[in-house]
Amino acid sequence: MRHALSYAFGLVAVGMLALAAEPADAQTMAPGPYYATPSWDQTLLPSTRFIVLSNFNNEAVLDRETGLVWERSPVSVLGTDRFTAVSACDRLIVANRLGWRLPSVQELTSLVDPTQGNPALPPGNPFSNIMFFVSVYWTAATVETDPNSGKVVDFSTGSLTQMGKVPIPLPRSGAKFWCVRGGSSVSNPPY
Repeated sequence: MRHALSYAFGLVAVGMLALAAEPADAQTMAPGPYYATPSWDQTLLPSTRFIVLSNFNNEAVLDRETGLVWERSPVSVLGTDRFTAVSACDRLIVANRLGWRLPSVQELTSLVDPTQGNPALPPGNPFSNIMFFVSVYWTAATVETDPNSGKVVDFSTGSLTQMGKVPIPLPRSGAKFWCVRGGSSVSNPPY
């Protein structure tokens, strides 16, 4: 009995050591450590903050500050209503990976660099398709005082504002969407 118990404790110890081992090297386009423990209070230089993921066909970017994985080229369709944006992120497949969603306000604004002009993104970031005009993106948040409006981030100014979930059908009305993966298990709120 004592021998069996010692054997079981030994197996548990070996298992714990295996779990504590360094993570496997992932394929990236950048030299250096692949992943930093996400901590929203850390500040990394753009050259080390963002890692283009080659194992996602270079179509996704890891933000080492937050631990989130972003589409490298967000959808640039103008005039997308919020319902279409939620559905498109839910169905998005990048490098054979599902699990994408609209970001929370805090997640999307974590990409904003208020010291930058248009677009208000950190210098040297690896994102593409962020246009200098009509660069408003949906978040998963609904405006507290108006359930028919959603919160959006305007990357031409770096500001947070709101927009009707179903915009008036005018040219260039509506917002775009930028899907994210990982982070909290926050799901999109009901329509």
